[in-house]
This record gives sequence, structure tokens and C-alpha cells, in this order.
Amino acid sequence: MFVLVEMVDTVRIPPWQFERKLNDSIAEELNKKLANKVVYNVGLCICLFDITKLEDAYVFPGDGASHTKVHFRYVVFHPFLDEILIGKIKGCSPEGVHVSLGFFDDILIPPESLQQPAKFDEAEQVWVWEYETEEGAHDLYMDTGEEIRFRVVDESFVDTSPTGPSSAEATSSSEELPKKEAPYTLVVRDLEGAARTAGWWESPACSDGAASFTFYSRTCSLAG
Repeated sequence: MFVLVEMVDTVRIPPWQFERKLNDSIAEELNKKLANKVVYNVGLCICLFDITKLEDAYVFPGDGASHTKVHFRYVVFHPFLDEILIGKIKGCSPEGVHVSLGFFDDILIPPESLQQPAKFDEAEQVWVWEYETEEGAHDLYMDTGEEIRFRVVDESFVDTSPTGPSSAEATSSSEELPKKEAPYTLVVRDLEGAARTAGWWESPACSDGAASFTFYSRTCSLAG
């Protein structure tokens, strides 16, 4: 679920921070820049893990700040495909079931990945699994706040960097607002072919309460 990403960036330290320890100032600047931000094709940055190398610092003409090339490792949320996670239902819509991990909300279970037969209750705004038993069908509601286990099947990164308006956008109405897209989205499916919540039953495969923390390294350069 979490990975250690090796990164390289040039950090600017303003002169009024020179009295502090260099590592402390650099750590603060890196967390200001990266914490709770999505790096394209990397994942959601959580916090600085450690600084592995500091290169020479330079002060450029006209700028009293120091500029230091830093090699560091950052904790990043980026689950691997087929990883099983536990979250809570944030809400339902015709697009599917929206799931949250508390610190990350852009998780979607599309309708085709729900246990069938399933239907969307327009009045209640909730997905319902029509669970068949010998005694007949029972409606199992996927209510907001319920805990749910799911498997990661796909991910999507969108470059949300600001760009200039295209010619088509320039001729369109100024009142039309652009659609806001999430920079990082997980597409998931239910565990073992059934969208199951803790209120329905316990899954033996996940009953040991093991936390899903996986650390491995990869490299990413942020320096220009």
C-alpha cells in the first residue's frame, strides 16, 4: 500500500532559515512541497522518510537563498494491482460505489464489479445487492460509512498541471467551467467476487487484522 520512492530535487532555503540546521530546513521545505500531493505516475505523497545525500549548496547572484540538490526517500501511497485493502463507503452514485481510506477518497467500484444482481436505489441513493438464499432474495444495502474490502484492479493518473487555453476553449462560453478531474484514481472490485461489508459477514481471509503496509523502493527525479 505504501512505497518508498527515491527522489532527487533542488531545495531552496531562504536566508532567514540559515540559523537552523540544514537538514531540518530541507525536511520542512520538502514536506511543504510534496506532502498530500500527487506526483504523476508515482502516487500520493505522504511524508519524508529520510535524506540520503546532500550535494553542495550554491548561492546565485541576485538571490540570497541557498540551493541544494537533495537525494531523499519519500513515503508514497501507491498500492500494487491485486492488492486487497479495507476502506469505508463514502457514498454511492449511478457511476458506482465511492470508497475512502480516510486520507485518500478517489476510489471507485464500478457497477460491473459489484456482486450481481445489483441495482441502484434512486430514492435512497445507494447500491443494493439482491442476495439470493433458499428463503428468497434479501436486499443488502451498501450504506455510507460501512467498512468494505476490495481489490485494486486498475489505476489512472491525470496530469492536472495548469496549461494555457486551447483555441477551442477560447471560443467557448466563458461561463462554462472546466470539469475537475482527480489526479490519481483507483478502480477496484469487490473481494472474492462479492462486495462485502463488515456488517454482512467476516471474511476468514482477512480476519487476522493484519495491516496492509508494503514498502519497496523506486526512483523518481523532481529536479529540473
